[in-house]
Amino acid sequence: MIKNTFRNKLNEGLPTVGTHFMLTDPDVVELIGGVGYFDYGEFTAEYSAFDLPHLYHLGRAGDAARLPLMVKPDQASQAFVAQGALGAGFHAVLFTDIRTADDVRIAHRIIRPETPGAKGHMGVKLRRPALGSYDTEAYIKSLNDVVFCIMIEKHAAVENLTAILDAAVKLGVDMVQWGPADYSLSVGNPALQRSKDILPIESKVITESLAAGLHPRIEIGSPDQAQRFIDQGVRHFCVGWDRFILRQKLEEIGDSMRSVTEGI
Repeated sequence: MIKNTFRNKLNEGLPTVGTHFMLTDPDVVELIGGVGYFDYGEFTAEYSAFDLPHLYHLGRAGDAARLPLMVKPDQASQAFVAQGALGAGFHAVLFTDIRTADDVRIAHRIIRPETPGAKGHMGVKLRRPALGSYDTEAYIKSLNDVVFCIMIEKHAAVENLTAILDAAVKLGVDMVQWGPADYSLSVGNPALQRSKDILPIESKVITESLAAGLHPRIEIGSPDQAQRFIDQGVRHFCVGWDRFILRQKLEEIGDSMRSVTEGI
């Protein structure tokens, strides 16, 4: 299993950049790692069709590409998927749909070892054969080093933000990600995410996360969207989605070739 260089960068106070992937082909992970620009890849399992063998193959590809991996599970299956991903060699978990401080406590128990110090619920689980040697100290350290991220993306979460951040600090959360799309849906106005009216809520989440000593993390579609968040103190980004990047390039190439061949 490769070192959790994602964790190392956070501990050193360095900015981090990841990218999302929804496709389960391990080649995607190798391509992300191969370009050499990303600190990790985020498998957005919440939006993907997959099973446990896929997680194992993605974990193997991450090792081959020297690329730490994050998993973003759906809340309904978060324990099963998160623990399966950790058994596959993933290094980070992003928990969705946080609404209360209790949700943070549940997330903590899912990924941290069941030891008197960590007080998690993660025991000795099935892992990939290459990770199967249960060096107790190394296993516990790997679980304690998992990068722990939560999303603030619901109206209830914003209403309970102080309590959520207090719990996050006590339980060792590393990153807090703002989610404008789900927030807009939760207040009954899906179009809000594209309106300036959402900016005060966005600013509140970022500002209060920083004040609590937590790293705000933002997902963006392209690098030109980053600066306004950098100006607010954000240093951690996840940019682009494999499916959309592929579609964009196909449209560009297809459109260009149609123009070249028009009238032949």
